[in-house]
Amino acid sequence: MSDPALGTVAPGEPEVRARSAEPRSIWLWPLLPIGIAAIFVGTMVLNDVTAEIRVTLVLAGIVGGYFGLDALCQRRWGSGFDTSAWLSGFWLTLVGLSAITVAWLPLPESKLVKNALAETPRLRPDLFSEHPLGTNIQALDMLGGVMWGARTSLIISLGAVAIGLLIGGVIGITAGYFRGPLDSGVGILADSMLAFPPLILLVAMATVFTQNQWTMALELSLLGIPTYIRLARANTLTFAQREFVLAAKAMGSGDRRVIFRELMPNVALPMVSYAFLVTAVLIVAEASLSFLGVGIQPPEPTWGNMIEAGQESYQDHPHLVFVPGIVMFMTVFALNRVGDKARERWDPREAQL
Repeated sequence: MSDPALGTVAPGEPEVRARSAEPRSIWLWPLLPIGIAAIFVGTMVLNDVTAEIRVTLVLAGIVGGYFGLDALCQRRWGSGFDTSAWLSGFWLTLVGLSAITVAWLPLPESKLVKNALAETPRLRPDLFSEHPLGTNIQALDMLGGVMWGARTSLIISLGAVAIGLLIGGVIGITAGYFRGPLDSGVGILADSMLAFPPLILLVAMATVFTQNQWTMALELSLLGIPTYIRLARANTLTFAQREFVLAAKAMGSGDRRVIFRELMPNVALPMVSYAFLVTAVLIVAEASLSFLGVGIQPPEPTWGNMIEAGQESYQDHPHLVFVPGIVMFMTVFALNRVGDKARERWDPREAQL
């Protein structure tokens, strides 16, 4: 028998549970227009109130709007629809397009101070003005800055992930397939690299090498290589005992053919799904180095050095910190969310949980 108070339903009564759940979720849909109105009022109307009130109102509008949108989406496409994953994918697409097209967009000056002498510094965000996200203390456009920062962060993090995926994947697959002393030596190497404090390692390399996008990608790849070694090795050990690998060996296939034709295509999917999470970590690492002053230097905008430049005026002009900070937070959150969905789909170990 079912117990509505406890929310339990007998095996023969799934329809009753589905019908009773729908009215509770659909009543949340009015939060969507309310949330949009709160965001509009907080950003466009309340220009004379304190920044704390405006930020609180905008954040409340975002949260309320999300629950309202989630209720509508689940009403339309079913309770299995993952609104946060789709919104995360949309945000990552928007960030990627911004990074690709920023050099060709007619944006106000966001790099060179000498080209922004006629602009007003520290303008508040105004979505319908020439500077939708405001200007910084040097009158540079914040919208252009975060878009150039997205370009820098994606080039560095994706480059580091590609290097780590290639080197770490090859080493991990080789160690997991041949086992023996090679596997033991590779395990000690990976554990040693993971045991070294990453921030100290990055700061030390930053003081030795000239910092640009490509040298930073090489430096940050050292954080991903040991992780990919262990991930590739673990997945290789799993797939090496599968029937298709044993059948290939029984048919006389050599080690090279087994590795490249049988193991690598299957090991690649879990590693690529994990790349989203590694990219999120490396974006934070790159921003941390820029914030500390040992990463990419101005006039090249990055999310880290934009936050560092705005912290002195944070009390009076919080948008100087909030704008790049929120963009970075949303990007990292979206990468983690999409990465979780990719792991559920492509990682066989996650599928068994």
